[in-house]
Amino acid sequence: MTTADYTTHYCIIGAGASGITAAKNLRALGISCTVFEREDDIGGNWYYGKPHSSVYQSTHLISSKTMTAYTDYPMPASYPDYPNHRQVLAYLRDYARHFGVYDLIEFNSTVTRAEREPDGNWLVTLDTGEIRRYGGLISAIGHLWDPKYPDIPGHFDGTTLHSAEYKTPAIFEGKHVLVIGAGNSGCDIAVDAASRAAQVFHSLRRGYHFIPKYIFGQPADVFGEYSLKLRIPRFIQRPIQTLLIRMILGNPARFGLPKPDHGLLQSHPLVNSSLLYAVGHGEITPKPDISKLEGHQVRFVDGSLERVDVIVYATGFKISFPFLDDRHLNSSAGKPRLFMHAFHPIYDNFFIIGMLEPDSGIFWVSDLQSQVVGEFIRAQNQQAKAADWFRQTKAGPVPDLQAGRRIDTDRHFLSVDHFRYKQLLLRFLKRFRQQGNRQ
Repeated sequence: MTTADYTTHYCIIGAGASGITAAKNLRALGISCTVFEREDDIGGNWYYGKPHSSVYQSTHLISSKTMTAYTDYPMPASYPDYPNHRQVLAYLRDYARHFGVYDLIEFNSTVTRAEREPDGNWLVTLDTGEIRRYGGLISAIGHLWDPKYPDIPGHFDGTTLHSAEYKTPAIFEGKHVLVIGAGNSGCDIAVDAASRAAQVFHSLRRGYHFIPKYIFGQPADVFGEYSLKLRIPRFIQRPIQTLLIRMILGNPARFGLPKPDHGLLQSHPLVNSSLLYAVGHGEITPKPDISKLEGHQVRFVDGSLERVDVIVYATGFKISFPFLDDRHLNSSAGKPRLFMHAFHPIYDNFFIIGMLEPDSGIFWVSDLQSQVVGEFIRAQNQQAKAADWFRQTKAGPVPDLQAGRRIDTDRHFLSVDHFRYKQLLLRFLKRFRQQGNRQ
């Protein structure tokens, strides 16, 4: 089969929230691109009901619309502070229509292989067998679709599913349910299960801080942004915010939950106003880590034994790129090691958009990442000094993306302090644009 020449174009894989803003920003800078999307429309993870979508019926944003929206396209004023998945999907499609992104997308097209040639171009193979040669590659497939399971001794004879497979609480009707994992999905699903199940257990390996969705009547992330913009030191912010949250929700330890072993926001935030309420009403029973599965029973590390019919593994996701050989990811210990989780330290024509977990919404972060990517691509053709500067920057030491707050676990590998990350991206954009004006 003849290889089609698209070396003047960039290949973007995925038309979810990150892929469409990548396409929009490249197009705005005059950079030709093609977007491949395996589904029949835009949405990615927010396309409810599709095989690779992990959203469930009750899914809402955990970040407010203010702290989630793209930089130049606010969510509608008619939307609530925390839109549901249907509203988010409509917003993404409106964004794509507004900026003409639909014209750049080939739907029902799956990239099965992307291989870098010696000259730096990328050979992209589609599920039809067609092969195209592109001048650059951007992955925007997300990282919340390949389920990860813990290794627990024993065997379980009931029903098991991962949070990625969960859609509605009807499956819990009259059952004894165990939810494993204290991420935002785990907390949401435990609360969902409490409305239908006979009994709900929630296994948490460690203690976490729970953040309410509202503080003084404002979305919690909007409220928290004030102190960041005022540059209030974090050692002052943390005790004040912890006190406010305890006044609103109470101390998790009082409800039988493990005491956090870290400070507020030193872990990815758990934004949930309902879990402690359900625990306090006896609808959810907190449990520690699991020691063994025993048929229809589960034994916990405190020695307790409970009958369980359904286990939901809300245990996160693996970082996977099924179309890409690991050697192209600068991997170490199975994890991609890219500058700011986006920019390859060696390749100048390969980028990953949206592979991070900010303590805020992600749409605007992907937007700014894409703007930097676009400026660097353009600089390679038009602004040699700017391109050389960024080439050296992305090959150099990785800046502190957590502002000293990160817990060193697999779960937190992609966590970033959104305010710090935003400052860095804006600094890069300013430098590109200043140098562009001088050249």
